[in-house]
Amino acid sequence: MIEKTTDNKAWKAGKPALSVLIPFKGDDPCELLKSLDEEHADVEIVVLDDGSADPALTMRVTETLKTLRLPVRLVTLAVNEGRAKGRNRLSRHARSQALLFLDADMLPDRGDFLRRWIAASDSPIAFGGFSFDRTPHRRETALNRAMASRTETLPAAQRALSPEKYVYTSNLLVRREVFEAIEFDEGFTGWGWEDVEWAMRAARRYPILHLDNSASHLGLDPARVMAAKFEQSAANFARVVAGHREVVSVYPSYRVAKLLKPVPLRGLWRPLIKAAALAEALPLAMRAFAMRLYRAALYIEAV
Repeated sequence: MIEKTTDNKAWKAGKPALSVLIPFKGDDPCELLKSLDEEHADVEIVVLDDGSADPALTMRVTETLKTLRLPVRLVTLAVNEGRAKGRNRLSRHARSQALLFLDADMLPDRGDFLRRWIAASDSPIAFGGFSFDRTPHRRETALNRAMASRTETLPAAQRALSPEKYVYTSNLLVRREVFEAIEFDEGFTGWGWEDVEWAMRAARRYPILHLDNSASHLGLDPARVMAAKFEQSAANFARVVAGHREVVSVYPSYRVAKLLKPVPLRGLWRPLIKAAALAEALPLAMRAFAMRLYRAALYIEAV
């Protein structure tokens, strides 16, 4: 696939201790870029526009990188190639031995965020966690916030109990030699599971460190977008089960899907569960339960 690269003035002379790799498609990464530049640590940034096809957004990012002190490269693709392929591509532009994958809709929670990552950069794999500390409260994203707060925004000590399960590319450090040995599986398409599946393979060969160096996730989704992403993820979940059934079989989504599999007429009751999850008149806890149940119901065919 043909790519276009745009570098700022600092890029050529950069000899970074850490490469920050940020893919985006439609999301505006400029706030994150400016936040990282404020710390002025010994890092470079590589940003991938994975087929946004939005000239105004491209112009904003291009103008922003011109103002940054850190070395920055923008890689632009005309056509979206997906989450796994895009991150593999980003790694090939990086010049340091430590790669930090960050999502474009994140913001560091600490002023020494990058310096703390540089201090941990000898770790083969490390995940810093994420939070909602800097995320605005919005009614339309309350369900996503409630669900993620319960199962994903966990402290390092708790994540470390199941190290491969709590690995997301939203805030993930990987040594170059590890990533060259184990890239993301480009057979994953759409949304979901490519990062957890990568961690399952990586954990067989390398330790995964969990630490508390979080970034806030700003890009929470409305309930309908959440449901659509879960629908997209069903095929990816099946791919994970095919390769790692012994690991994923203890996950709640798998176990609930297994329990639901014998229930007849799923074409009738599955839409009703989705409707409950989307019904803003229902209590938030009830909607969260319904959305988790809907996700498991989508995964029935995989178990």
